[in-house]
Amino acid sequence: MTPILLTPGPVTTSEHVRRAMLQDSGTWDDDYLSLTQNVRSQILQLATKDVADFAVVLLQGSGTYAVEAALSSMVPRTGTLGILINGAYGERMLDIAQRCNIPTEVLRIAESSPLSRVHIVKLLANNPNLTHVALVHCETTTGIINPIIELAGEMRNRGITLIVDAISSFGGYALDMNQLGIDILIGTANKCLQGVPGIAFVVARRKCLEKAEGHPVSLSLDLAAQWREMEQHPGKWRFTSPTQVLQALAAALAELEMEGGVGERARRYQANHDALVARMRSLGYATLLRDSCQSRIVTTFLYPHPQFDFGVFYKRLKARGFLIYPGKTTLADTFRIGHIGAVDVAVMDRVADAVGEIGMAHALLPT
Repeated sequence: MTPILLTPGPVTTSEHVRRAMLQDSGTWDDDYLSLTQNVRSQILQLATKDVADFAVVLLQGSGTYAVEAALSSMVPRTGTLGILINGAYGERMLDIAQRCNIPTEVLRIAESSPLSRVHIVKLLANNPNLTHVALVHCETTTGIINPIIELAGEMRNRGITLIVDAISSFGGYALDMNQLGIDILIGTANKCLQGVPGIAFVVARRKCLEKAEGHPVSLSLDLAAQWREMEQHPGKWRFTSPTQVLQALAAALAELEMEGGVGERARRYQANHDALVARMRSLGYATLLRDSCQSRIVTTFLYPHPQFDFGVFYKRLKARGFLIYPGKTTLADTFRIGHIGAVDVAVMDRVADAVGEIGMAHALLPT
């Protein structure tokens, strides 16, 4: 039995996407080069309507590879990076910055609280030397959604480069980088775009990429060099690319268009979230976050009892065909169930039925 992935990525993919990987391709072949360019163009159009001033750089690897490429390539050694943190992925950006010796200033808030304009103002007031600010749009540590319109709006016209980790939200939330004032956005194939793992990407203002030339600290994660290669030799990657993964991403992007675009996908994800949370609450499972800051990507549920055994619960759900995630927050004992991927409300009802069948008494530690 093929399991259904109810995680914030990787996600359950359609048969159409999986079948796209059955063909082998050569990285120098004209058809493959055209496919690369088409994928770049489609991602760019999802990121902004003002496409002339922006470019998409594809990278081999997970979303974290793209985060590291963006930070190490785009923040010069003469710059200072501010990071707003309310979860593990903000902490990961800090880890990357420190390993790359990027001068960094941090403002942390509780994992259960969304970032706000107040936090941006405080970070900037305390650190007037900042040249770049980075934050996470959807922190899947808890499933919180940070109000990107408010946050980006506060950064506009300050002369500071805004970097947004949209790895878990791109394709599931409508964003326009130019309208919002986002300079650099990081995404991946295997979350709301519903592709498979293996390709991440950075969408950036061309002027930011031009400024980045000459100072990256990594060979393979040199974002400006990858961009130049794809611009000067259209569709060419510097190093061997994951050809089947790109084919799957192209198929996934076609599916997104057939679904009606990001707006329709967002509505499906929201319906998934609403249906699952209503059912789980009726079964006695409380959510960690307030509804007002809960994303449509993944929901964190509190253990229903001090003796709750997640290992038993996980195995019994897996036996019924569902894979979920353990909790990641430090605030409480939790587990997470995702709403994204090639799933719908009927699947949410099925997983809730499975949770009901297991029952709390069958997922408790022995007394």
